[in-house]
Amino acid sequence: MLNTKLESEAFALLKDKIQLIQQNDHAIYLVGPIQLPINLDGETTVFQWYCWLNFDEITEDYENMIEKLSSANLAEYQQSSVLVYGDFAHAEEALIRMHSICHTGDIFGSKRCDCGFQLKESMKKIREHGTGALFYLANHEGRGIGLFSKAMAYVLQENGYDTVEANESLGYVNDARDYEDAISVLRTLRSKPVTLITNNPLKVDALENAGLQLSGRTPLWGDRSEYNKKYLDTKVIKSGHLREDGKCSND
Repeated sequence: MLNTKLESEAFALLKDKIQLIQQNDHAIYLVGPIQLPINLDGETTVFQWYCWLNFDEITEDYENMIEKLSSANLAEYQQSSVLVYGDFAHAEEALIRMHSICHTGDIFGSKRCDCGFQLKESMKKIREHGTGALFYLANHEGRGIGLFSKAMAYVLQENGYDTVEANESLGYVNDARDYEDAISVLRTLRSKPVTLITNNPLKVDALENAGLQLSGRTPLWGDRSEYNKKYLDTKVIKSGHLREDGKCSND
């Protein structure tokens, strides 16, 4: 257990910031909110940040849970998080973005995709709207195949494959992402309808199939260049993403 005075004081600060979200076979532990000032085009915007962790043990003994975590190397495992802006729980209208982590696009600013652009643009849309949340999903790299497999897919793409062909040639489905945990966290933070920022009808289906109320969909296109033209066209032609006008490629 936490024995020293400093550790006890630390736990006293943490215990009211941790929530248990019980699932059928595991627990989600949500910590936050934490103030996170973010630079958006030179202007500082303060979001409320939450992070969540999947854990096999379902317990409200957070002190014992934290002790167990201290001996685990969590840095080897990615955890997802969410940025909340405004009165997300109570506002009548709110925007949300389910954003899949993109190591190359979000961190390095790669132009092979539009992920980095979509990340910042979603945050700006949420700020401009006044209320919303951006879910940053850490186990969604490469549409759920992981960073190493994504690197192998890039090798294939440099040799003529498109995104779907590359993933399927490696033995993966086109899109292996799962939104169950993110939806559980969303339900914990808000019960009212949301407007989803996406071009992907699979994300709309995931929320609707979970019984969530959607008040609309906002498209998110932009940052098209010679480097990602094939990638963006493949999203529409093969993955069914909706164009900015809301139509499918075969409409």
